[in-house]
Amino acid sequence: MNNKVKKILTAEKEFSVRFSEVDSMNIVWHGSYALYFEDAREAFGKKFGLEYLYMFDKGFYAPLVELHFEYKRPLIYRDIGKVEITLRDTEAAKIIFDYKIFSVPSGELIATGHSVQVFLDKDYNLVWTIPDFFLEWKKMNGLI
Repeated sequence: MNNKVKKILTAEKEFSVRFSEVDSMNIVWHGSYALYFEDAREAFGKKFGLEYLYMFDKGFYAPLVELHFEYKRPLIYRDIGKVEITLRDTEAAKIIFDYKIFSVPSGELIATGHSVQVFLDKDYNLVWTIPDFFLEWKKMNGLI
């Protein structure tokens, strides 16, 4: 029986709601949440050495193929939010992240979601097996 506790990789990114991110009702437009998730992926990549250019330098693209949101409460102009991003480890040739957005002052949960990225080679062919560089990255970060 394997009693090893699985390592959890997580990062966070704080943000201020800008005027350009709200709609005519003064609440954050739903499309802005994709940008908050993107900022969180960049923060994760910087923290754990999985930046987009690193993957590109290894010969791969990692496009999004799925992006899901669940809205709990709106943010409004000038609110301060925080995105928490957690890698959902999988044996598939994918990168899956889970997200939670909180209001910084109140701690209220604002939204949740997840994203799925796949690997493409430089000729834009779908890669069905986990690339060697990603296996090495997982080893370096205690996932394997």
